[in-house]
Amino acid sequence: MSKTALVTGITGQDGSYLAELLLEKGYRVVGMTRRTSTDVHERIRHLIDEIEFVSGDLLDQASITAIVERVRPNEIYNLAAQSFVPTSWAQPVLTGEFTALGVTRMLEAVRAVDPKIRFYQASSSEMFGKVHESPQTEATRFYPRSPYGVAKLYGHWITVNYRESYGLHASSGILMNHESPRRGKEFVTRKITDGVARIKHGLAKELRLGNLDARRDWGFAGDYVRAMWLMLQQETPDDYVVATGETHSVRDFCAAAFEAAGLGSYERYVVIDKAFVRPAEVDLLVGDASKAKRVLGWEPTVGFAALVEMMVRADIERCARS
Repeated sequence: MSKTALVTGITGQDGSYLAELLLEKGYRVVGMTRRTSTDVHERIRHLIDEIEFVSGDLLDQASITAIVERVRPNEIYNLAAQSFVPTSWAQPVLTGEFTALGVTRMLEAVRAVDPKIRFYQASSSEMFGKVHESPQTEATRFYPRSPYGVAKLYGHWITVNYRESYGLHASSGILMNHESPRRGKEFVTRKITDGVARIKHGLAKELRLGNLDARRDWGFAGDYVRAMWLMLQQETPDDYVVATGETHSVRDFCAAAFEAAGLGSYERYVVIDKAFVRPAEVDLLVGDASKAKRVLGWEPTVGFAALVEMMVRADIERCARS
């Protein structure tokens, strides 16, 4: 019999790649989505006939429990969150409700319906924040620097707590930044590649950005969802840092993107705008994924240059069609 996976946040970047992976492996895939008057299925439109959808809300315990009871999944991947860091300052309470307490509601549903369900929690490198060591490992001290990071830290620790208190097979993936052509345009990497494409097609003359010196460990989202799946295939649940181990600045990303588009130096086009600078910046994130490599057999397959080129090419093609 095939396994059933329930995926929250299935319409997002990670959800779309995870759904593809699970379908390839023969899973019955059920996606939990919120009711909305707008179409949010762009990233999974090509899978729409292969996925079952159920309507639920991370703010509503009853709806979550009812869904888990009805679907009876073998595995749950909790990817849903208010995941845009700048928005977390504008809406800190809502971010906490979705990104922190939403995890508790999911875990409570598992505990109430079937404690044997395997649970994956999407933790975040933003929990490291003001880093105390580099590279960051599973043992590195957390110091979040945004309401989003704080909410993710709650979600992380409540997952650990339920694992240790109730014996749940609950694992957290502490993922460094992971990107793709399916990344939302509000995120800096996609903002850059979309801006580059617009400039390439003569639709814009400049690209306005904030801090160019922030450094991140950027990988490909398609690689990272494979690590999520591998965590739930292990006999023992645990937490894993998922990363490439390389760090690049926003400036590096800009330079690579403009070069990939054949536009030359980014300095001709990029304008620094203080409106895009965070109230409390996270200067450097870079992960050590040696545990994931050792235990899960996971390694990234897409390097930084290839990732940037992939995203630029996709946006240039997208602009040409529009």
